[in-house]
Amino acid sequence: MRLATFNVENLFARAKAMDNAVRDVGQPALAAFETFNRIAAHDVYTEEDKAAMLDALLTLGVLTQTRDGRRLNPHQFDTAWALLRENRGDFLAAPSDREPHIVATGRGDWTGWVELITEPVDELATRMTARVINDVGADAICLVEAENRPALARFNDDLLGGRYGHAMLVDGNDPRGIDVGLLCTAEIAIDWVRSHVDYPDPAVEGKRLFSRDCPLYKLRLPGGEDLYLLLNHLKSQSFASGDPDPLRTRQSAAVRAIYDALRADGAEYVAVLGDFNKGPDRRDPKKHPTLEALLGPGTPLVSCFDLDAFGELFDPKDDEQERPGTFQTCNISNRLDYILLSPELAAKVTGGGVFRKGLWGGPENKNPPKLWSIYPELTAARHAASDHAAVWVDLDF
Repeated sequence: MRLATFNVENLFARAKAMDNAVRDVGQPALAAFETFNRIAAHDVYTEEDKAAMLDALLTLGVLTQTRDGRRLNPHQFDTAWALLRENRGDFLAAPSDREPHIVATGRGDWTGWVELITEPVDELATRMTARVINDVGADAICLVEAENRPALARFNDDLLGGRYGHAMLVDGNDPRGIDVGLLCTAEIAIDWVRSHVDYPDPAVEGKRLFSRDCPLYKLRLPGGEDLYLLLNHLKSQSFASGDPDPLRTRQSAAVRAIYDALRADGAEYVAVLGDFNKGPDRRDPKKHPTLEALLGPGTPLVSCFDLDAFGELFDPKDDEQERPGTFQTCNISNRLDYILLSPELAAKVTGGGVFRKGLWGGPENKNPPKLWSIYPELTAARHAASDHAAVWVDLDF
């Protein structure tokens, strides 16, 4: 069977602030989104809290700056990054003759949130995503940043021709609609799925650890073997809400603990796969900052990249220019996507590689990549299937 992972960057719709073409412009909005929703959860709002939330609403475009001060943006649907939802109770008062002000005294006064505005993904990009998945031809594939299960099922039915008999996704902790899902063929049975969405953060009381989730799937293969998959999308590299490395370090340690518990219970064939959001140290590729629990010295897990059976890491136009990564420029520090295997599963690997034909290289690149081949239909960054490559391994069961 073939096992793969691919960060698809949403299938049909994506938050406008996360769009590749405006990623740098949208970063302040994403930071403001996180700030608002974090403070809005406080039981009591201080004056500092209210000021910070109003600033966040301005950055998000819910409010706009005029000559007379801040006012509600009358063109939110067209120009804002987000919408303010007030489902019950009053949060914001916005009289026409003076600046808006927060009337809620704390979370108990209102029910609502800030919701990022989404836009359709470029149609050609969606078709290129489907082409990558079809060309990789995995029997089971982890899809990172899929919106939800209905979108995943519709994508399978409409663009993959119903290739997969199972389309599964458990909603995670990220409110932007970027979850981790699984497609697998009808010949593979999904025995059960276990979510870790509420796994507690050991460093922050009352906070959930995983940025999305770390769902565990138990699959029954056609030959009767059990295959356990831990799907991951670890903390991003964005500093919008502070240094992300400590959280990612705790997440990787928790994934390792889940793996160790599985092994202690007798699980033989286990794979940990997905977007780990951190590459090896550029100066010493044997070091994996924040991922030591999974890839550091003494780990029982075997990286696909370390296997002799794993094929070429690139589709070369120039044999002198190897690119060992999986994201954008694909240098070593951009090796973000992994398939890690238990020793028994690693022994069954007969081949593998990195599939880059849907990867333009990065939104800032005006020209196509020079170091690997892409689909001829790709003529601009917005048409790319993703800014990640797909990673796959073949297993001899």
